Amino acid sequence: MTEHREVQSKTTMILIALFLGGLGIHRYMMGYSNWWLMLITLGGCGIWSLIDLIQIIMGNMKMADGRDLAA
Repeated sequence: MTEHREVQSKTTMILIALFLGGLGIHRYMMGYSNWWLMLITLGGCGIWSLIDLIQIIMGNMKMADGRDLAA
């Protein structure tokens, strides 16, 4: 069974990572299966969340299937 996910907006992902990054919501919306690790560690005590936020801003973090975030 293949799950189809839309490409998320970069701006939306930046805002979600900024405000809900510790819960891993941005990773869940991007299709990553390890989002729950961020939930139980509160984003690696904020470090993992900050790294993800920077990666999204710089354009280095892609959707789980390798597609770029929408502009």
